[in-house]
Amino acid sequence: MTFGKASSLTLGIAAAFAVGVWAGPSITSRMSTSIAPEPAAPVVETAPVASAGAAKPAARPASAGPAADVAAVEVSAPALHRQLKQLMFKGTDMNKAADGFRDAEQFATVAYASHNTGVPFVVLKNRVLNEGKTLTSAIRESLPTTNAAMEVERARVQAHSTLVSIGS
Repeated sequence: MTFGKASSLTLGIAAAFAVGVWAGPSITSRMSTSIAPEPAAPVVETAPVASAGAAKPAARPASAGPAADVAAVEVSAPALHRQLKQLMFKGTDMNKAADGFRDAEQFATVAYASHNTGVPFVVLKNRVLNEGKTLTSAIRESLPTTNAAMEVERARVQAHSTLVSIGS
């Protein structure tokens, strides 16, 4: 093997390795999204507004501290609006965006789900509030190939974290 061929082979291997390092995280995240098992329905589903009173307590883990902080945050809280405004389109009227949600957690969850999936907030809000659909089915309508249940759980965790930080 000549020096030129050996150099080309080494350079090719190094380039393949570099492409693998560069593309690996996106491939791995897509694989884990498609392989990840669906979480149990009571934990994942966001209940429609009409049945909110009955479905919500069963879906929440029992914890007195953070849950009390989350419940204390109002949908119209300026601190919540400041946090969620970053997720919305520029110029969004946060009072109109928050209008109709039963609590701050539902509002924040829909906002994070919209931001994470790229589905417009108004589309998700309409499907959840006006059409009475779960957030999972609302996402699934727009993005059928996305693991909607996982996206809802991710948004719920982000919303809960935001509300705990505001309520503290």
